Amino acid sequence: MNALARPPVTAYIALGANLGDPQAAIVQAMNDLALIQGVSLIKRSFLYQTAPVDASGPDYVNAVVEVRTVLTAPALMAQLQVLEQGAGRQRSFHNAPRTLDLDLLTYGEAQIQSAALTIPHPRMNERAFVLVPLAEIAPQAVTIELLLAVSNQSIERF
Repeated sequence: MNALARPPVTAYIALGANLGDPQAAIVQAMNDLALIQGVSLIKRSFLYQTAPVDASGPDYVNAVVEVRTVLTAPALMAQLQVLEQGAGRQRSFHNAPRTLDLDLLTYGEAQIQSAALTIPHPRMNERAFVLVPLAEIAPQAVTIELLLAVSNQSIERF
């Protein structure tokens, strides 16, 4: 099936950065997402400042976007990795500080478990920096119980 003939799917993407100019990197990544053929940017959350979770380094800037896409989940993930590389992302060690981190949180109702991709994102429900901006743009996607479970994590809207 031609990729452009596929029915569009709603996907949510988490954005994070804590090196260089993280605010500019997140805004640029949002703009770059809108330029990917087969992807329409629907909603953007506010930007949030958060302390690193299970990592060290400067505070992060985080956000979540909603997109509609005709790309497959693996093709969308590949495009996200191209954007990360374009922003100078280095994967020097697990949870290393980063210039840009893009995580595909959900892809429609899909459940994907492969070596390259797990959907829904396996740790999204453990992270305030994902759940708070996601609840802002898609309140139906986040329960109050999930938000309460991460309420001890520091997060501040810019």
